[in-house]
Amino acid sequence: MSAQTISTALPADMDASEWETRVKLAACYRMVAKLGMDDLIYNHISARVPGHEDQFLINPYGLLFNEITASSLVKIDTEGRKLQETPYEVNLAAFVIHAAIHKTSHDAACVLHTHSDASVAVSGQQDGLLPLSQFAMRFYQRQAFHDYEGVAIDLDEQERLVRDLGPHKVMLMRNHGILTVGRTPGEAFMLLYYFERAAKIQLAMQAACASGVKLVIPPHEVNERAARQFWEQHGDILIAGEREWPALMRQLDREDPSYRQ
Repeated sequence: MSAQTISTALPADMDASEWETRVKLAACYRMVAKLGMDDLIYNHISARVPGHEDQFLINPYGLLFNEITASSLVKIDTEGRKLQETPYEVNLAAFVIHAAIHKTSHDAACVLHTHSDASVAVSGQQDGLLPLSQFAMRFYQRQAFHDYEGVAIDLDEQERLVRDLGPHKVMLMRNHGILTVGRTPGEAFMLLYYFERAAKIQLAMQAACASGVKLVIPPHEVNERAARQFWEQHGDILIAGEREWPALMRQLDREDPSYRQ
């Protein structure tokens, strides 16, 4: 079945903006799985329903990321109530984490949380991600930290999650994983992608130190300049995902457009 055929299947009881968000969110799940950054049926990515600050879409608990489709996503509100008929439940930790961010941040159109290997490894390091590569410079002094409190199933953790995230778009959840916040699923995904690349490079460099190699860390002024270039879109730099995400969706459409169902 072609991507074009699948993409026209707009449910009669749903407006086009919600369906478009569902398609992009389902694509985000598929891309995380494609790059091996998923964790079986665990982890979660959410997207706010357009025009509804208190509603968001999230994965059905029990499906692998590469099984998720636009129509299978579950719509809930920030109080945890399901807003559609569905046989699926929502992971409690997913509700606690995502509802907290969607409630308090207007720009949090998409919230992504994974246990991607390199990000978890870096989350257990005191200084988190170090400015050891151009990938890492984007996050220089722009990463938040949230201390591990156990599985995130207690509502009182929401306040601390929001406090620790602050104005940042990336937060290392200590000894646990990473959380990214985007204005689109594409931005949230690309922030994860670049952070994971940077974390892998950091771990490789740190491993090389066992043989006596010394790390080179650029000075603060250079790191800050590079970070500003990324976040303030200097030159021809765009917001993360604006160029990359359409290309990644085209790739998905060529390989397996079933996420659009």
